[in-house]
Amino acid sequence: MKYASEFRDPSLARGLLAAIVDQADKIGATKAKPVHIMEICGGHTHSIFRYGLDKLIHPGVEFIHGPGCPVCVLPMARVDEAVQLAERPEVIFTTFGDAMRVPGHRKSLLQAKAAGADVRMVYSPLDALELARRNPGREVVFFGLGFETTTPSTALSIQQAAREELTNFSVFCNHITVPEPIKALLDDPFMVLDGFIGPGHVSMVIGVHPYDFIARDYGKPIVVAGFEPTDLLQSVLMVLTQIAEGRAVVENQYARVVPEHGNPVSLAAVEDVYERRPSFEWRGLGEIDASGLRIRARYRSFDAEEKFGIGYGAGPRDVPEVEGCACGAVMTGRIKPTACPQFGRGCTPEMPLGALMVSSEGACAAYWQYGGARGVAAE
Repeated sequence: MKYASEFRDPSLARGLLAAIVDQADKIGATKAKPVHIMEICGGHTHSIFRYGLDKLIHPGVEFIHGPGCPVCVLPMARVDEAVQLAERPEVIFTTFGDAMRVPGHRKSLLQAKAAGADVRMVYSPLDALELARRNPGREVVFFGLGFETTTPSTALSIQQAAREELTNFSVFCNHITVPEPIKALLDDPFMVLDGFIGPGHVSMVIGVHPYDFIARDYGKPIVVAGFEPTDLLQSVLMVLTQIAEGRAVVENQYARVVPEHGNPVSLAAVEDVYERRPSFEWRGLGEIDASGLRIRARYRSFDAEEKFGIGYGAGPRDVPEVEGCACGAVMTGRIKPTACPQFGRGCTPEMPLGALMVSSEGACAAYWQYGGARGVAAE
């Protein structure tokens, strides 16, 4: 690869679209009886809408938007706990920008900041480490968010803090994993899924074999995909070809970035620092066994839940969702964002009710920004 433009070549895209039409017709896909392909990653959802692939593709292929937005699937109770930490006078609370405006039951981190809490946006946990070095009299807490993509950087930062004995640095760990919620969706009898477009950035860390169960146990094809338009079109074609040929395997369209067995350095750091939680709550999916990570006992002093007595086991966690907000149904692919009664009415990017409208990977944000949905919402 020399340039991104190579993966945005109109002539190549036209050829892929023609091949998709051939395969979709071969398996009898129609608008009335479509093939349902779930793009797991929210980044893919945004690319699909940014490049208009949903409008260009065969009418018998329907994209189902998956739960691959780590900010979006964070339950409201965890946002409330983040705000609770941020409001402590001794704490400098650091977070990625996506999480600043996600509403909790009482307020968002941005609203807590406006009320006087010391909340700072950072681009990396290394920024939080530097704040801890410069502010030895303050407790610096990093909001550890994300799938396997961001988990290694947090793990490496905790290892570095341990080497430096930075006792004023800790992580509020909300790292989660991709394969477990996909299994939960496949076990849902109301979900109709014919194939998957697998997350490219996650797979860069974990490789392709963690998805073997999708093909082996459920007979569904999955293709790990890149994020450019021709990446996604080729991946759809590969899924359709598997269906047409009666195959179900894991294929790697994004081989220029994704190694088969993942990144060994990243995986080693994650294994050293983290262990599986018995269960973790996902917004829209509920509790999913072994789907979240927690900090191992050897690094307990860097665990904000242990240090400040919050999180699982620290008290009741029954926090109701906003009435009429359908984030859970959108994240699990049961409905499109425009079917939510709050979309564009009670919930907009300026005044969001849910994370899907503010996250850079949220499906509602994609519909609002690229899907012409503002007009739909105004109707």
